Amino acid sequence: MNTSKAHRIALLFNANKSFDREVISGIAAYLGSTRAAWDLFLEEDFRLRLAGIEDWQGDGIIADFDDPTVAAALGRCSVPVVAVGGSYVDEADYPRGVPYVATDNFKLIKLARDHLIDVGLHRFAMFSLPKARDNRWAQEREKAFRALMEADKMDAEIFRGCETSASAWDESVEGQIAWLRSLPKPVGIIGVTDARARQLLQACVIAGIAVPEQVALIGIDNDPLVRMLTRIPLSSVIQGAQEMGRTAAHLLDQMLHGVRLSNTRILMPPAGINVFASSQHQAVRHPHVARARHFIRQYACQGIKTHQVAEYVGVSRSSLEAYFRQELGCSVHDVILQFKLDAAKAGLECVERSIADVALGCGFTSTQYMHLVFKRELGCTPRAYRDRALALETQ
Repeated sequence: MNTSKAHRIALLFNANKSFDREVISGIAAYLGSTRAAWDLFLEEDFRLRLAGIEDWQGDGIIADFDDPTVAAALGRCSVPVVAVGGSYVDEADYPRGVPYVATDNFKLIKLARDHLIDVGLHRFAMFSLPKARDNRWAQEREKAFRALMEADKMDAEIFRGCETSASAWDESVEGQIAWLRSLPKPVGIIGVTDARARQLLQACVIAGIAVPEQVALIGIDNDPLVRMLTRIPLSSVIQGAQEMGRTAAHLLDQMLHGVRLSNTRILMPPAGINVFASSQHQAVRHPHVARARHFIRQYACQGIKTHQVAEYVGVSRSSLEAYFRQELGCSVHDVILQFKLDAAKAGLECVERSIADVALGCGFTSTQYMHLVFKRELGCTPRAYRDRALALETQ
């Protein structure tokens, strides 16, 4: 039993952000797997309490250094500090005098673009954010995208749009739609975050632009909440945020025991990709099949039937079935069911949703029917799928 005095540690992260929550989760995982005894000081949004942090009478700090205000405030601290943030192309942009754990922005973008290449796309674009002091990581991701495109002797098409707000929502969506319509199709687009990719997916739906036939989308963050807010489940690059948290906690633990680690820098690669319908581009020659799939992606979870898809396309049910068999080698019902299954898999990864709620929200007539489909198609129950997905997240 560890009877030594607990260290008082401040975690300066915005717990309202998905990335920050994952880092905090990684810190918690480190504490749970070691004998480190820490009393944690954590605010939902620490920036409200940042004034005077340099005088805090604690033992150590792990902080989000993507915010330049934080970096400036902690530069005057006497306690050990470990920084977490994005990586930089220019070495001079890294903070000096503190160990720094960085998400590898270049590898994030490369993994996203490689995925779009793998599904057969040849044109690419990025949806970024307007420049601001607190989103330097977005500008670094733009640099990575430019470098990859220039290496292939291609133009780097980047659209930043405008800041989102209730008053400017219509203007923002109109700008996104105009940009989307200007792009040669088909095109793969990388959203600088899941939230940004979700906005663009919504603009595609409003404008009647088929996803992923015309526009394939992939975000960054693997945020389950964002997936719940989209009609078409969003593919996303999984940042190694939990591993960043574990690494940052390990570094601070070493510093608390006298190890000198100033200017240590660790770049964390992405943990993988969660692939869903938004980026599963597949070239379809027959326009009736393309139109049908576009309709199915939007409304499969509302329990549509084959005859409703045929009515939307404007052909007979038998003709549509023949087109599907010829083009895709399966029935219309098979495609509807596959989309519902994909939506259910995405829904099960959000632990706050009950299995019954997922079944209802994905258009299954009952929990039992969803259970049967999972067993038949995936060889496991919905609960076993959720348990496996959650276990992978915590590895």
